Amino acid sequence: MRTHNNGELRYTDVGKEVSLVGWVSKRRNLGGIIFIDLRDRYGITQIVCKPENPLYSVLENVKNEYVLKVSGKVLERESKNKNLPTGDIELDVQEVKILSEAENPPMIIADVTDALEDLRMKYRYLDLRRPVLQNNLFLRHNITKAVRNYFDARDFVEIETPVFGKSTPEGARDYLVPSRVHPGKFYALPQSPQLYKQLLMISGFERYYQIVKCFRDEDLRADRQMEFTQIDVEMSFVDEEDIYELIEGMIVKIMKDVKGVEVKTPFPRISFEESMDRFGTDKPDTRFGLELINLNDVFSEINFTVFQNVLSDNGLIKGIKVKGGAGIYSRKEIDRLTNEVKKYKAKGLAWLKYEDGFSGSISKFLTPEIENALVEKLELENDDLILIVADEEKIANTSLGNLRNLLGRDLNLIDKNRFDYLWVNNWPSFDFDEESNRYVAAHHPFTAPKDADCSKLLTEPEKCHSKCYDIVLNGYELGSGSIRIHNQDVQKAMFKAIGLSDEEVKEKFGFFVEALKYGTPPHGGIALGLDRLVMILCGASSLREVIAFPKSASAMDPMSEAPSQVTLDQLKELKLEIKK
Repeated sequence: MRTHNNGELRYTDVGKEVSLVGWVSKRRNLGGIIFIDLRDRYGITQIVCKPENPLYSVLENVKNEYVLKVSGKVLERESKNKNLPTGDIELDVQEVKILSEAENPPMIIADVTDALEDLRMKYRYLDLRRPVLQNNLFLRHNITKAVRNYFDARDFVEIETPVFGKSTPEGARDYLVPSRVHPGKFYALPQSPQLYKQLLMISGFERYYQIVKCFRDEDLRADRQMEFTQIDVEMSFVDEEDIYELIEGMIVKIMKDVKGVEVKTPFPRISFEESMDRFGTDKPDTRFGLELINLNDVFSEINFTVFQNVLSDNGLIKGIKVKGGAGIYSRKEIDRLTNEVKKYKAKGLAWLKYEDGFSGSISKFLTPEIENALVEKLELENDDLILIVADEEKIANTSLGNLRNLLGRDLNLIDKNRFDYLWVNNWPSFDFDEESNRYVAAHHPFTAPKDADCSKLLTEPEKCHSKCYDIVLNGYELGSGSIRIHNQDVQKAMFKAIGLSDEEVKEKFGFFVEALKYGTPPHGGIALGLDRLVMILCGASSLREVIAFPKSASAMDPMSEAPSQVTLDQLKELKLEIKK
């Protein structure tokens, strides 16, 4: 139907007879001359029609989003548009055919639109016509192409794993699918292909990858969707170094092929403990400073009951120095920051301003010795601000870590054109769940402990660390993985450490435990969030900007109105009923 696309024609094409197709992006009537911006996925070409043209009456009635086929001669534009790749030319229309009419769209279809997100999602098929969203999905396509080429060149095999599987404990809440054939029983949609890809290693495939859909029934947010896509990888006969090298190579290829950016390897590595200590989070954004500083020693003798109680309970007093912050943050602004740390269970935010002396919420408790120690340890200069949280370790780190990120945005310290990758490793094997009063696997129960810690699984679980690693990009967890347990005895000890009885193990993981008996190679892998990687590389603020048909924050699809009710006959077939 067309000889060229709408982003293709240039000055060198002047004089050619061409045919174009596309949507009417904009129609203007200037001095009696009709100008139409014809848009397709490749770009925009300007169409021109003068009053003496016999097609004038046809184009005069054309509206935005009509679909046209237009033929004519390429002309040099009198008024060129340097912001448009096709801005040196225009098409003098000689033939036109209206392929499809359109009602007035409920939103502006352009990079900058007037529509709120709810409206955009209701008319997602119109929203997806916007070049900015199309470019996001083109970039996503190029990333997946680079991933497949990378793994194919390294002798990996792409294998699909089941979507309908068995519900297993740990992790997020499963999405359950009732079985019509087996009434009262349910399939679970996979949170990840974890057990299946380990079974593929037991099967002898050695190198597997998959770009795979996963499902988790959890509260949504900007960087989380109920259905998401992973780059899933597993290898046999490897250790952590093999995983680091493989994934860094993949990232280098993606960044070069898709963004034209050179990334240096090896990526920095820090332990979980160091990450929490310096940044207050296990996914630090290292594009800016404002690192957390332990002030226990400075305030060890302070006559301030709150701090003394924290120290006596083995808690933490930690602070952030904001250079020049005293003049930036008023008392009202500090109250705003206080409300932020309270969201993460901190009891409050102490603060000090240094301006040839100290002022602030705890200044009256400072002795000359404490003042000198603060100046020396924090290398204070006039107009600096110190923000302090005193609480139990987890709360102090987490609340200040989130405050640090807020300050980075407030003070425009983050270079949005920079991509900082790093590994966070040496994770604890267990978290203590106070609600159930037991240890749970920090990642999943198939993560191998450090060799030196295997003997501690049942005696000192709090001292166990794992062969586990997360890859972090600009403050987002991009992927998580580990070397897996391949020894039957170690796997039994891990199950026992998290409180699973032999009966529970058999019920939940019986098929996998059976498979471990038949010769399991050492193996390990990782899963990276494709949606999240695309979001970061696009500079988008939400996963909804890089998924074709996402769900809203309330887990709804405003376009199709899913989830929806089903008929009573459908429920009867599944032996289900809705209780009100």
